[in-house]
Amino acid sequence: MSSHVWCHGTKCHKSHTTDRVRGSKGSKVLRTRKVKQNEWNTGDRRNMYSYFCSNGCYNDFANANIDRIVALAPRNEPLETPIDDPKKVKHTSNYTYADGTQHTWTTTDIKERVDNNVK
Repeated sequence: MSSHVWCHGTKCHKSHTTDRVRGSKGSKVLRTRKVKQNEWNTGDRRNMYSYFCSNGCYNDFANANIDRIVALAPRNEPLETPIDDPKKVKHTSNYTYADGTQHTWTTTDIKERVDNNVK
């Protein structure tokens, strides 16, 4: 396996950064960056940073190819995750306002339902 791949970003070779400048005097070019392949972005850990040098390059590629990407796995129905009934939880801090009232806030606690019947 190669120790690197070239960034798949559609505009990577157009970004004006000094690390992309290559060539001899009089024939300089902006070149796509190399993406180093190592234990952190190969095998089971493969992710966007295995093929793109930055989040910007990933977004450029995704935006340019969104129709083909969605066609790989179209979603015709929503996904759902069973949850227990959400519970509102009131919190109070040690902070007291000038008028003597305490700082309070409410959050909604959402927990996924655990199915104990799954074998």
